Amino acid sequence: MIFLKQFKHIFSFSVAFSASVLFCFSSSLWAGELLVYSSTDADNLKYYMEEFQKDNPDIKVNVVRESTGTMAAKMMAEKDNPQADFLFEMAATVALNMEAEGMFYEYSPIGMGKIDQRYVDKSPPVTWVGNYGWAGCICWNRIEAENLGLPKPKTWAELANPIYKGHISMPNPASSGTGFLDASSWIQIWGEDKAWKFMDALHKNIGVYTHSGSKPCKQAGSGEFAIGISWPGRAIKIIKAGAPIDMIIPDEGIGWEMQVVAIMAGTENLPDAKRLMDWTLGRGMNLFGERQSIIADSSKVTKDPELPDFYDEVQAKLIDNNFVWAAANKTRIVHEWKKRYDGKTEPKK
Repeated sequence: MIFLKQFKHIFSFSVAFSASVLFCFSSSLWAGELLVYSSTDADNLKYYMEEFQKDNPDIKVNVVRESTGTMAAKMMAEKDNPQADFLFEMAATVALNMEAEGMFYEYSPIGMGKIDQRYVDKSPPVTWVGNYGWAGCICWNRIEAENLGLPKPKTWAELANPIYKGHISMPNPASSGTGFLDASSWIQIWGEDKAWKFMDALHKNIGVYTHSGSKPCKQAGSGEFAIGISWPGRAIKIIKAGAPIDMIIPDEGIGWEMQVVAIMAGTENLPDAKRLMDWTLGRGMNLFGERQSIIADSSKVTKDPELPDFYDEVQAKLIDNNFVWAAANKTRIVHEWKKRYDGKTEPKK
């Protein structure tokens, strides 16, 4: 594909991931080829695509990963000349806008009837399905907080306390799906006026807004910040790696998003794209359950014995997220957020 020539570097798995990553999975012989776009966590993406390749060694898979906002902008720019064959995991609130533009191919994958119907396209014919979700949380560095004399918060509202000034990092809602689910959920929990007043106060305490939803928890884990607003999957990894992190699920409830998969309209590799779509609801669902706490088939979740209560707590505090409202209001919310707060955002690399 001409698109591939635009990239100067192809990253193998031994090379560290950058914000924008193109990598290839292939065997010596293949019958087909797929160009896959994704905005999911880089570690998980690498693992899932490796496993798909093992199950389908005859398909050459090329993957491009960007953060949610960057990938969405890229795909909309390519709308009239689509490059990708498949979208593997994009926030539903973004994907719904792409669906409205007719960017997805109509396909009902094998196994669709077995999953939680909240993860199925509600506007027939089906053009996308969700495979797993993620939610908001607070990563709390116990040691750093103790050294700074910071009280441990139990709620989102407490993060507006001036005592936390300069000690919080958070993902930017314009470039991070995790950041947007936080902002949109606060509006759904409190209403517009109270939510924006909270974000005004929170902004005074923010040290930096990141372009990655995982980075704030990594920063908390390293002690760069005492508090990182992030997501539970990353928190679990950092806790298990030995960092002095507590994961806080705030009392008001947590916003959540789902990652969706879709075949791109106009693909010239439809049979192979269908194989990947079916795989995500087949063996892929078992793999998602090993690494995720919120998936389309909850019976496949493998609970970590070191964190036995975490899964039930997360499920109990998920808000009744209105994905259609969030998608319809995303541009407005992001525009207002950037106007008020973008000055503390880290530079893009």
